[in-house]
Amino acid sequence: MFITLLAVTFVIAFVVSTIVANFFRQPIDKILGRIITDDISKAWSKYLLFAIYVTGISSGVRIWDLEKYITQPQFEGAKIVNLTGQRWVLEVYRTVIETLQGIAWMLLVFFVFALVAYVIVRAFELKRPKPEPKQQ
Repeated sequence: MFITLLAVTFVIAFVVSTIVANFFRQPIDKILGRIITDDISKAWSKYLLFAIYVTGISSGVRIWDLEKYITQPQFEGAKIVNLTGQRWVLEVYRTVIETLQGIAWMLLVFFVFALVAYVIVRAFELKRPKPEPKQQ
């Protein structure tokens, strides 16, 4: 039963991460394309999408929380927690929420740094002298 729960939480975290990655793919491409004008922005975009998957799955599949279903607690008289229907619902809900929460924090950090980078790029663009139009 534990292996099934582990597999289900992994699949749910992967699906949620895929939905979020697809939702943010275009904004990430545009932001990185604006900040980094070279072709390397595509590589950074791919890396950031990979980071969404890694963060989402590692946040959603909480191994240390799932251990309570296979490991006897250390204190006297404690028993291993049984996987009931209610526990399954709770674990699925936790997986979705924790996956979204982990990705949200990662994207918040990215967007804060992207905003700072955008302000710097914009400041340099405004300081750059504009070529004067040629008169005929």
